[in-house]
Amino acid sequence: MVEGGEDREEDLAAGDFSSWVTDLLAAIRGERDADVPCAGCTACCRSSQFVHIAPDETETLGHIAPALLFPAPRLPPGHVVLGYDEQGHCPMLTDGRCSIYAYRPRTCRTYDCRVFAAADVYDDGKPLIERRARRWRFNYPSAADRAEHGAVRAAAAFLHRRSARSSEWRVPTDVARLAALAIEVHGLFLDGDDGSDPAVVARPDPEAVRVAITRRTGSRGAGSGHRQR
Repeated sequence: MVEGGEDREEDLAAGDFSSWVTDLLAAIRGERDADVPCAGCTACCRSSQFVHIAPDETETLGHIAPALLFPAPRLPPGHVVLGYDEQGHCPMLTDGRCSIYAYRPRTCRTYDCRVFAAADVYDDGKPLIERRARRWRFNYPSAADRAEHGAVRAAAAFLHRRSARSSEWRVPTDVARLAALAIEVHGLFLDGDDGSDPAVVARPDPEAVRVAITRRTGSRGAGSGHRQR
C-alpha cells in the first residue's frame, strides 16, 4: 500500500479492546501469559533491552548462563537482569527464535507491545518496537470498548504530565511501564451510571489516582514485569 509517496505496512489486528484489557490485566497480575499474535516478530528481542528475572524463576535461571546475568539495580539480592549483545539482541535469540521459549522469563511472558497502541505513547528510542506497535488496530464491538480505550489514553496522558513532577506521584518515566500503569489505573477514568449504558470517560480525583499509583508502584520492584532500557 502506498500513502504519501511512502510504502505503508499493513495494519495488524489487535483484537477487541475490552477483552484485550481484561487479558492483559490478568497477565500483569501473574495469572496468565500475554497472548500476543507476534507472527514471527522479534522486535522486542532486538531492541537493546534488559530483561528482569526474579529469584523465584528457577527454571529460567537454570537455562541461562550465569555470565549473561547481572544484579538488577535497586532491587534486592537475587534479582537479576539479562543483557543484550553488541547488536542489541537478546543472547537467547538464535536463528530468529527464542532458544529458551518454554523457560523464558516472566517479563517476556507478560510483555505485550499492543500496550503502546492502547495508551497512545511510543518509545522513539526503540524504533523496531515503535514501528510494530504503531501498526496495531483494535476492534470496538461496543460503545463501552471505545470508552474504555478513551479512558486508557486519558490515563496515559494524565500520568505523562505528572511523570516529571515530585516523587510523591511515583510515575515511571519509562514509556513501557507508564503505558502498563495507564492500563492498571484506567478504571478511575471511566464513569458509568447503573451499568445499563456504556461507561464514558471521566475526570477523576487526582488524589485518588495518586493513591492508586502509589499502591501499585510501591508493591513491586522497579523492573518487575517490564523490560528496561
